[in-house]
Amino acid sequence: MKIIRTPRFMTAWSEGLRRERVTIGFVPTMGALHDGHRSLIQAARLQCDALVVSIFVNPTQFAPTEDLTKYPRPIAKDHALCRAEGVDVCFEPTARAMYPEGFQTTVTVPALARRWEGAARPHHFSGVATVVTKLFGMVQPHLAWFGRKDYQQAALVRQLVNDLNLDVAILVRPTVRERDGLAMSSRNVYLRPDERRMAPLLFRSLQAGRQMIEGGKSDVATIERTMQQTIEQEPAIHVEYLAVCDPDSLEPLSSVAARAVLLGAIRIGSIRLIDNLLVKIPGGKSGLSVDREIKALTD
Repeated sequence: MKIIRTPRFMTAWSEGLRRERVTIGFVPTMGALHDGHRSLIQAARLQCDALVVSIFVNPTQFAPTEDLTKYPRPIAKDHALCRAEGVDVCFEPTARAMYPEGFQTTVTVPALARRWEGAARPHHFSGVATVVTKLFGMVQPHLAWFGRKDYQQAALVRQLVNDLNLDVAILVRPTVRERDGLAMSSRNVYLRPDERRMAPLLFRSLQAGRQMIEGGKSDVATIERTMQQTIEQEPAIHVEYLAVCDPDSLEPLSSVAARAVLLGAIRIGSIRLIDNLLVKIPGGKSGLSVDREIKALTD
């Protein structure tokens, strides 16, 4: 496995392979790799000739009060996972290489970024959109994989790729979960034992909402109230949002006709967790977004 640290060498490597008509796959990460990342890497390895995994803790998507300096960086373990899964290149640029002196440009996707995670973390998605655009330019992949745990992020990346006519296909893979349903996240290591015990309630609240929709309930206020009540079993959990949304626009729904995405964010102590579930009413008319997601789940 090759480790590349400079954008210039990364691009030169990719350009050489593109000239040879080699299909390049890409999994962008911030490191602290877990089985969720492993599932993306494994899916990518099956569909491409050469595979790049980036490991870059992007400072522009962290607010000053967030955990940039504490974010886990177990680079030896990350390298071991990548080697075991047959990754060809780990791209590990420095912050100075990504954002040199005089850097001014940012990329924004205003409509998709204004709610939910965008409202809770106002500068987060401009940082994500900017770094992803830069990474695509450096790595020049044909295909890139993202996890559905970060549903809003995946939607935003698809939108910017479409809007900017970027020559990369975006593939979204299912959320990988612990045995009790907690979505795998690099930040789960921060949870104390008592907090870890509470954490799966977020997933259970989304499951409760999904069961209501699949059972024929359509009134969103009632569904969201049930989701909230599920979380309230544990007073130590602070709910930031629980929402039933359109899967494409991420705008809140008042009634579910055929499909929805359930979004949730909670805080347990100082730890913030997010999750989501896609829901399609049996026999309902599916939209293109959900059709693509269902296909991605079965690839």
